[in-house]
Amino acid sequence: MSQQTDTLSIVLSFVYTVALLVLQLAYFSRPHRRPRPPLSYVALVVQAGLVYLPLLQYGEAWVSRPGFLAGSLLLTLHAAAGVPLFLLVVASMAWVQAGLGGSAADIAYTSVSTVITGLVVFGLTRLTNLVTELHAARNELAQLAVAKERLRFARDLHDLLGMSLSAITLKSELTSRLIADHPTRASEELTAILTVSRQALADVRSVASGYRELSLDDECDSAESVLATADVEVVLRRDYGEVSPMTGTLLATVLREGVTNVLRHSKAERCDIDIRRTGDAVVIEMVNDGASGEPGPCPDGGVSGSGLRNLCERLRAVHGVLVIENLPDQRFRLCATIPLPASAESSADTVTTIRHPWRFGSRRHDSVR
Repeated sequence: MSQQTDTLSIVLSFVYTVALLVLQLAYFSRPHRRPRPPLSYVALVVQAGLVYLPLLQYGEAWVSRPGFLAGSLLLTLHAAAGVPLFLLVVASMAWVQAGLGGSAADIAYTSVSTVITGLVVFGLTRLTNLVTELHAARNELAQLAVAKERLRFARDLHDLLGMSLSAITLKSELTSRLIADHPTRASEELTAILTVSRQALADVRSVASGYRELSLDDECDSAESVLATADVEVVLRRDYGEVSPMTGTLLATVLREGVTNVLRHSKAERCDIDIRRTGDAVVIEMVNDGASGEPGPCPDGGVSGSGLRNLCERLRAVHGVLVIENLPDQRFRLCATIPLPASAESSADTVTTIRHPWRFGSRRHDSVR
């Protein structure tokens, strides 16, 4: 009979231990577990029963188990309630050890053992959660980096190829009209198309490599040529001096987008382009006629078109300002203000005014510099 009792006692202790571990690992120490008050309180009561009730049967052999309850209290409850209850569990085990006739050393050992077990349970669970959160954060950062690179590629591709493709289209249409009656002029336009195509190919490669630097002077010349091909009178003024490559690239990007908008979204006959230095900033302003829409400013939050949104993002990154508005007489104004770096040195430059009232059929192409 005594042997059967001992066997039953061992089996019950095994069942209690397994139940305690399953509850601890499946609920309290589960990664990313969010405590739900009703269920958490019930689980704590069940764990307290598995910790304290077997003490009545096993006595001193069970005094190491309450450390799990102490750690679960720290994991589940706020510090204001969890810490006092943690200390209460430690004190209760000291009291139980004293009631079982333990010596002072036994009481101290039981108390310290409960504290260490509780802190180990709390620390390992928190460490597991932190590692899981770290992996999730790294995955999220990787996804954000991929999305950012895709946005950069799409934005740069739009900014670079918008004007180039428009120029190729316009010059191709012009060549098709000139090829029969003016073969020499058509040959010149084909050469220009080849140059633009090669530049577009180089731009695409630069986007793929992640580095792109534009020449503002070259973009001014290109804008002049493309607008003239589209029968737009161009008045281009340059008074910006020396600018850093980054500022020059940004100004060239704004100029490209402005010219693209003139070609695609207006029936312009005249376009005024003014690039000037004003104090510690450089301003590029474009005004063209033949625009559609009612006069009035275009709000920053309501910019339509991916190109203008791209410009807003680029200028915002350097604390610049983009102003877009419809003016009376079907005129459209685009103005970008770009702060200069503190190290930029001001340098005077001669104002260059270029007029191109060339019209297809009249063969008139005057330049005043």
